[in-house]
Formats: sequence, structure tokens, C-alpha cells
Amino acid sequence: MKTYTGHRTEDGCAVVVSDGDAGRGLDPRFDLRTHSPTGFDWGYGGSGPAQLALALAADVLGDDEAALGVYQRLKFRVVGRLPGHGWTLTEAELADALRALARHDGE
Repeated sequence: MKTYTGHRTEDGCAVVVSDGDAGRGLDPRFDLRTHSPTGFDWGYGGSGPAQLALALAADVLGDDEAALGVYQRLKFRVVGRLPGHGWTLTEAELADALRALARHDGE
């Protein structure tokens, strides 16, 4: 199972995806939409959090169209509420949040 960890650096915000031993930077998915050319952020509802929500949704769902349909709600429900100093989320936690958002859409 993947783990997503966000932390602040001198150069801005970084998000690492770990799956067992390997870790990699989360792809910001500028190919889908560019909200924040300077990258990720969290803890509020702006462009950096939108970029992070899109990247997280695309990575967890593995479906670009589905990610585009849900990431703004993920931004407000999850990413905008993450603590400013840093955070860790599991793939399961994000998948649960995305399923809850999808159920809400069906109501």
C-alpha cells in the first residue's frame, strides 16, 4: 500500500509516495491541468492545493478522467484541511475519501 507524505522544504512543498522500500516524488500532473506552476501546497483552498488534490486523485484512482471529476471536492474535503507543517496519508485513506465523494455525487 502506498503512503503519501507532504513536507515543506526551502524550495517549497514536496510530496513523496512510498510503496514499501521505494519512494518517489508525486507527479503534479500538469498534463491534466495546471493550477499552480510552482507546485503543491495544502491547508487552504487555493491553486497549490488544487494541484495536489489532482495529483493525489490521479495517482490513487489510476483514471485521469475520474480524477478530473473529483479533485476539486477532494481539495476542499481533505487537502485544504491538512496541517501546514506536514502530513501523511495512506492510499486506503485517500481511496475511502474518494469513494465517499463519489457516493455523495450519486445522492
